[in-house]
Amino acid sequence: MAIKKVLVVDDSKTELLFLTETLQKNGFTVRTAENADDALKRLTEEVPDLILMDVVMPGQNGFQLTRSINRSPEYAHIPIIICTSKNLETDRVWGMRQGAKDYITKPVDPAELLSKIQALG
Repeated sequence: MAIKKVLVVDDSKTELLFLTETLQKNGFTVRTAENADDALKRLTEEVPDLILMDVVMPGQNGFQLTRSINRSPEYAHIPIIICTSKNLETDRVWGMRQGAKDYITKPVDPAELLSKIQALG
């Protein structure tokens, strides 16, 4: 499946802007959400081909949201790449155990992000 529509979930406006610009320059359609509630609302409006998920957010964190999306029959097929400043190996392992397909640490290297997306597509 070709990845065209990406939902970026991050509570940092700076990060949302950077990721949105990077993805749009490379031909992706981007929608954004600033927290878990926002993200779940976006999912009901339009199902993306990929979710980029921050971990540290107010309310439900990215690990919890990744787990709940993966347990939901209508959204379980959507690949999730966790995109976070949490760079410990234990965080990466935990993120993958919640159902993430990949894990990338901030600051995000655009080339690395694009290659991870292509590997999923």
